[in-house]
Amino acid sequence: MPLHEHDVSPFQPPDMTGPQALWSWCVHLAESRRGGQAPSLPPDTLRWVDGTGWELAGHGDQATQQLFSLLKPLLDRRADSPAWVIAQLGQSLDGCVATRTGDSCFINGPESLTHLHRLRALSDAVIVGVGTVVADNPRLTTRMVAGANPTRVLLDPSLCLAHLAGHAQVFTDQQAPTLWLCDARWRETALQLVGAPRVLAVTGLLREDGAPDMAVAVQALQARGLKLLFVEGGGVTVSRFLAQACLDRLHLAVAPLIIGQGRPGLSFMGPERLADCTRPPCRLFAMGTDQLWDLDLRPAFP
Repeated sequence: MPLHEHDVSPFQPPDMTGPQALWSWCVHLAESRRGGQAPSLPPDTLRWVDGTGWELAGHGDQATQQLFSLLKPLLDRRADSPAWVIAQLGQSLDGCVATRTGDSCFINGPESLTHLHRLRALSDAVIVGVGTVVADNPRLTTRMVAGANPTRVLLDPSLCLAHLAGHAQVFTDQQAPTLWLCDARWRETALQLVGAPRVLAVTGLLREDGAPDMAVAVQALQARGLKLLFVEGGGVTVSRFLAQACLDRLHLAVAPLIIGQGRPGLSFMGPERLADCTRPPCRLFAMGTDQLWDLDLRPAFP
C-alpha cells in the first residue's frame, strides 16, 4: 500500500465562500487522486474538461480565480498520471535564501508561507535535503491549512543525517510518514537506525561525482506510489533537480528584501552563453508583499 493511501470520505459542500471554499474543493481533489477514485464535486464548483483539465464552473471573485489559476497545474494531476515534480524557493530580491550566517526565518511573508503549506497538502511527498533538516529541523506538515500531511522524504544518499536519527522532528514526531532516501550501499545502517518502514534504499542514487541522481530518486518514489512530488528545499537540492532537468514547475517567492552577501537560492553550472540559458514561460502572482514567479519548466500534460 502506498504510504499516502487512505480512505476518501464523501465530499460535503463547505459552508464558506471564495478562496476558502475553493481550497476545500482542492483538498477533496487531492484526496480523490491519492485514493484513485473519481472526484465528485457540486456541479457549480469545478468541472473536468478533457484536454485542458479542471476549470472553475463559476467566475468567482478575483482572489478565488487567482488561487485556482496558481494551483491548477497540481490539480490537473490524476491518479494515473506519471510522476510530476514542483519546487518552491523563498528568496530575497538579490537571490538569497538566507544570510551569510544561515539565518532565514523568515524571508517571506505569511501569504507565501500559507502557499507553501498548500503545496504540501496537494502533494504526495515533500522532499528536503540534508542542509534543510540540519538548519531548520522542520516538521514538513500542513499545520497552517486544511489537508493531509504528505510523506516526508529526506534525500540523503550517504546518511549524513545519521547523527540526527533520534532527534530530528521528522524522525520523532509521528505526525506524518517519513522516508529516509539513501543509496543502497547504506541500507543496513539506515535499517538499524530507523527501521524498514522508514527506509528507501536505492541502487544508483549516489552518482560517481558524489551528487544524488534526481531521476533515480523520482523513479524510486513513483514506484512507491508517490507521484506528485514537492521539493521544498533547500537551495542546493532545488538547484540539483533543476540542473538535472527533473523539475516540471518552479515557484520562486521573492520578498522585498535585500540581503547582500548571503546564501544563494539557485546555483548550478549554467551555459556559457546567455542565448543558451533557459527562459521558461512564467506567470506572476501577488502574495501579500511578496511576488511569486510560477515557472513552467515542462508542458503540464506530458
